[in-house]
Amino acid sequence: MTYHIAICDDEQIEVKYLSMLVNKWAAANGRIAVMDTFESAEAFLFRYAENKSFDILLLDIEMGGMNGVELAQHIRHDNESVQIVFITGFPDFIAQGYEVSALHYLMKPVSEVKLFAVLDKASKNLNKIERAIMLNIGGESVRIPVSSIICVEAAAHSVLITTTADPYDAKQSISEILNMLGDSFIRCHRSYIVGLKYIKRITKTDVILDNGMAIPLSRRSYDEVNQAFIKFFKVE
Repeated sequence: MTYHIAICDDEQIEVKYLSMLVNKWAAANGRIAVMDTFESAEAFLFRYAENKSFDILLLDIEMGGMNGVELAQHIRHDNESVQIVFITGFPDFIAQGYEVSALHYLMKPVSEVKLFAVLDKASKNLNKIERAIMLNIGGESVRIPVSSIICVEAAAHSVLITTTADPYDAKQSISEILNMLGDSFIRCHRSYIVGLKYIKRITKTDVILDNGMAIPLSRRSYDEVNQAFIKFFKVE
């Protein structure tokens, strides 16, 4: 299983220490941790505006500018599934963490045993949660489970989303949709995104899906798509 984890802390020593522990946890549990580190809440928000695929956030509470609690409040406006873990040197902030449905808080210096236990809990929670994206379709807010999305096709100024249930036509760019979906999807052509779990086989020119659809595969994307396909099923 692959987890997209963000570490947000303005102390580089702490960031390196937490990164080391997260990698150690992943290796010990047969998981893959894709990590991004940020030195401020503002830096995280800049990335988050483009990519909302984060699964676990390790957030320092005391940072210059926007603090960790304020950042969590912003995230919770449209994301209830991400697992937020606060890291602090002061117990006074603990009560605020529960207001944003924080999974846990860890006191500095962070204990390896305690961090591993929290990451175990976060991974179990994520396995139970059905990730979904919210889109404005025909003037209505529609929730689409990510696991149901088979492929996405760009069409003029909108995208056609094929799911296991209904098709949806959304007024968004294909790049915006890709940023919402996360690591289990890949762009195989400038006009197409496919869900890795729905790929049946790959030829030199097409991605063949379980439902029989043949999605164009650009020549320059062949190696990347093929490797992602192999890695996805090897990991899962």
